Formats: sequence, C-alpha cells, structure tokens
Amino acid sequence: MKLKVLGAGSIGNHLAQAARCLDWDVCMCDIDPAALERTRAEIYPGRYGSWDTAIELASLTDAPRGGFDVVAVGTPPDSHVELAIAALDEEPRAILVEKPLCPPTLERAQELAERAAERGVAVLVGYNHAVAPALRRVRDALPEIGAPLTLDVEFREHWGGIFTAHPWLAGPADSYLGYAKRGGGASGEHSHAIHLWQNLAHALGAGRVVEVGASLDTVRDGGVDYDRLCLLNLRTERGLLGRVVQDVVTSPPRKWGRIQGEAGSVEFALSAETDVVRRWVGTGDPVEERFAKSRPDDFIEELRHVEGVLAGRETSAAISLERGLETMLVLAAAHRSAREGRSIQIEYAKGCTLDALRYT
Repeated sequence: MKLKVLGAGSIGNHLAQAARCLDWDVCMCDIDPAALERTRAEIYPGRYGSWDTAIELASLTDAPRGGFDVVAVGTPPDSHVELAIAALDEEPRAILVEKPLCPPTLERAQELAERAAERGVAVLVGYNHAVAPALRRVRDALPEIGAPLTLDVEFREHWGGIFTAHPWLAGPADSYLGYAKRGGGASGEHSHAIHLWQNLAHALGAGRVVEVGASLDTVRDGGVDYDRLCLLNLRTERGLLGRVVQDVVTSPPRKWGRIQGEAGSVEFALSAETDVVRRWVGTGDPVEERFAKSRPDDFIEELRHVEGVLAGRETSAAISLERGLETMLVLAAAHRSAREGRSIQIEYAKGCTLDALRYT
C-alpha cells in the first residue's frame, strides 16, 4: 500500500506513523518547508522515538502525483474539500479526509460526493473512534438491550492537549480552532460525538437525524469566534430522541456514551490508554470489558479499516463519506438552530447543502 499525506501537522504525523506500522510506503507533503523540517526533527522523533528515514518528505508543489492507493487530507478543515476534489484527479483507490469534513458552510461538500461517485473513488472521513474495537463491541451488544429508548454521547475535553501537541500554536487564534466558521470550536473539533451518535442510531435501526435543537456558548474575544460548549437535542427518522454534548473546557476529559434499551443498556468510556464498555441486561450485574490502547493505535485501527475496505473485507459505513456528510448537516443545523433559537429539520433529498436545512 502507498499513502500520500497532505499536511505535516499533528494528524499527518499520526497517519504517517500508523501507515509505517502497517508497512505502507509513505510520502508526506506540506506547503510549508518549516512544517516538513519540524516533522523530521521534532514531531515524529519526539512521539515515536526516532525519525523513519523510509518516509519521503516533499513540498506540495513538487510532490509526486498518482500511483498512490490512499491520499490522506490532514490539513485544516476549510481546505479539506478542495484538496479532496483535487486528489480525485490522481485516481487513488481511496481518499481519507480528516474530521470534520468541512466547515459548517458546507461549501462544495455535495460536489465532492458527486465527483467521487462518478470516479468510483471511496472517500472516508477520519472519525477513527467509530472503528475502534470498543465501539465495534458496543454495536455487537445492541441486540441484547432490546428496543432503544434513548441515546447520549459526550465528548468533553479541554483543548489544552491540542496546543501541547502543537507547540508552535500560541492558542486558538493561531489556527482554525478559534473560528467555528472554519471548522473549529467544540462543534467541529469534537464532532466525534455527533458522528458516534449517528453511527449508533443507524446500528439501532433508528435512521438519520432529522431534527436538531442546539445551544452554543460562544467566545468572541480578540478576533476569535468559536463555541466552547455545544449542546444538541436530536431526533431521528424513526423517532429516537437523544443528546450530544461537546466542549473544549472539561478537565479531566469525559468521552462517554450510553444507549438505554427496554431490556438493558450499553455504556462506553474512551480514554488515551483504555476504552471501557459496560453492559447491563435485565437485573443482572454489569459486564465490563476493557480495551487497552495507545493514541497511535487509534490511527493504526483507522488505516487497518481502510485497508480492509479496499480489500473487500470491511464495509466503509462507519467512516464513510455518507456518514461524514450526515455529520456535517447536523453540525450546520446546530449552528443555525443556536443562531435562530429554534429547532431545525434536515431534508436529505436536497443533498449536503444549506438548502437541506429548514425550520420546524
């Protein structure tokens, strides 16, 4: 397998190292020569012990084009769709776009979907928690708990860890993180929660999210404009109600979800070192399973999933473009709901565009 990574920041390094663990060939590209040197001299050896000389580094303009199985887009969200559309011309077997797929403006998102379908290229979105062993176990356990009653997912984590991993950034104002319209803030950066909620709703047979009610706690100070707290009430096509909470202020973090059914419940808690799944059925004692892991494992599992999709061993549903587009529609609806102070309905027949959003 051959991987081309666009962007030599934190995500690009994670993907490059994961690919090398799977014995893939890797070429990392960036528009900034300083970013490539920082990768070689600081980020990669600082995280993984030493620089891997098998990794090719190239400026974006001089990088090889074509001949790659996978092109990964690990740049800021407001450049994702443009770069993914351009990558279609290289005819890879798959394109992996880091989350969120795009800003809540949804600009060109539907165009990407249509062009990818025309070319027959699989596009995946990097919500890697959805393919983690713990979440696979959660989905496998859903039949045990009976008909679903409600679903809650939270991703609450102070974003100080992000800036520790990006020491060249002084704070949110220095990147897309401080601007919700660029895909930052709690709604974009921690949209893993929205994505997992939707994945679990599909696994429960509850359908897509069709109604979104949202409240955002927005920070506008020194030029930044982002939500630090995002609260969502969601309803699906088949009437399942639930809640999503995302923030960039909670310490220690809480990455958690719970599905309550008529016969029992399943709960999960995610962390950097161990993911935990607990199941209750009837009046019995809880059954707990622990999944030891490291942060690099999240990305190794993601690329292992991509490899499985291309080999025909895996369905791409968990991190498919379709699920990524659904997540973006919910995110866009959340911003409109918070701005207008009313619930928003989603009409999927109109594609991943702002025209798909309407008032209830």
